[in-house]
Amino acid sequence: PRSLLVIGCFVLLLRAPSTAEFSPSLDSDFTFTLPAGRRECFYQPMRREASLELEYQVLDGAGLDVDFHLFSPKGETLVYDERKSDGVHTVETEDGDYMFCFDNTFSTISEKVIFFELILDNMGEDGQDQEDWKKYVTGTDLLDMKLEDILESINSVKARLSKSVQIQTLLRAFEARDRNIQESNFDRVNFWSMVNLGIMVVVSAVQVYMLKSLFEDKRKSRT
Repeated sequence: PRSLLVIGCFVLLLRAPSTAEFSPSLDSDFTFTLPAGRRECFYQPMRREASLELEYQVLDGAGLDVDFHLFSPKGETLVYDERKSDGVHTVETEDGDYMFCFDNTFSTISEKVIFFELILDNMGEDGQDQEDWKKYVTGTDLLDMKLEDILESINSVKARLSKSVQIQTLLRAFEARDRNIQESNFDRVNFWSMVNLGIMVVVSAVQVYMLKSLFEDKRKSRT
């Protein structure tokens, strides 16, 4: 069996059989192997009026497809994708643990390599940071620069850097899936080329034998 490859920098904690929970993070990504006939579920705690964006891709495995489920803290089904290779979903959240599952029970032979990324917005930490900044804003005027402007510039740079990291991560995932497809096609082409070569050798040998047998029969009939 393939070992799990952790791409993101977060901690995966076991919560129950076939379930796990992530430590709070604004941007996390993960790659794992889902065996045939198995279903794996993960939990993500969220706050009220926050945003949860989840993107997944099937990088390797026959068909490049998987079933995806996203459940609310009340157990309601928010998203259901049936046998898809990728998907992007964004939901406005409430307080509680959101569960998302990848289902490969429809496959009896092929395991799947799945990549997914979580992007959490409005988790409360940024708002607290802004309140801390505002404590120093009142009555401050140095060289016609306001701390609000500095904070806005910092947040803009932070958002652009986060978007750049997200795009690079997605490009790596696409590259990994395309490489797996190319390697699979390369092996398939080599296999059938060898089969065709073997058939050609056998046919050539049969033709030579048939020609020899025809000439031998003529010699015997003349004698």
